[in-house]
Amino acid sequence: MRNRPTAYGLTFALPLLVWQVVFFVLPLAFLVALSFFTVRNFRVLPDLNPGNWGVILWRQVFWQAYGVTWLLSATGSLIASVLAFPCAFGIALKLSANSRRWAVFLMVIPFFTSYLVRAYAWQVFLSDTGIINGLLAWTGLGPYALLNTPGAILVGYLTLSLPLVILLQVFSLTYVDRSLIEAAHNLRAGRLRTVFEVIIPSARVGLVIAALFAFILCFGDFVSPVYLGGGHPTTLSILITDTTKSGQQWPRAAVIALMMIGTLLATAFAAVHFAYRGARR
Repeated sequence: MRNRPTAYGLTFALPLLVWQVVFFVLPLAFLVALSFFTVRNFRVLPDLNPGNWGVILWRQVFWQAYGVTWLLSATGSLIASVLAFPCAFGIALKLSANSRRWAVFLMVIPFFTSYLVRAYAWQVFLSDTGIINGLLAWTGLGPYALLNTPGAILVGYLTLSLPLVILLQVFSLTYVDRSLIEAAHNLRAGRLRTVFEVIIPSARVGLVIAALFAFILCFGDFVSPVYLGGGHPTTLSILITDTTKSGQQWPRAAVIALMMIGTLLATAFAAVHFAYRGARR
């Protein structure tokens, strides 16, 4: 007698497309509809009012926040990728299998702690009377304004994304064909040339995806711009909260959120296309 399929089994056997529809397409459709609603007397009313788009897209503060968010996210993604590569290279290609497992475990440990706690802890280091300025004072330097600066925001972005970028790069570099590296050495290619002409092209897809994940995390982050950047410069995540607090303008906040989603989707498609086009070549 055959076992009848249970609801539990059917639920987890549903195609990925159904899950995408339920948890992405439908919420996105609601967000699109919300962007055309109207706020009257602090009440959100269903409507077909395109004025919210005009109000947001014609505001200079929106485009300033958009440019700042994009620039900081791209910079954080680039710095995270550059800093992660030597660490991932050493873990993937220099350590033994047992040591590699321990290194990966250590990279996972930061995720055991709340990101908010980790970002807030940086205030102890970056404040005018913090640990870094205290150490600089012994050498007769400082104090320097480290907190509430774009640099502090980037520190928070690295706290958020760097462990993940290292993990993704490790997984990508682990599967690089060792015979290609040996062939490059046999052809008398130096170490740097082997890295840039053999290893990086072979792991290109994974490296680009790791940078993309870093960009996505940084682009939507709210904690670092607020707790480490002091709210200045204004990012899109801060602009969303300010908009909702200003007369309960949830429809206008939905416009900002949709612009963020559109930017991330365009960036993701462009990055994946670039990665796999390079892989085919």
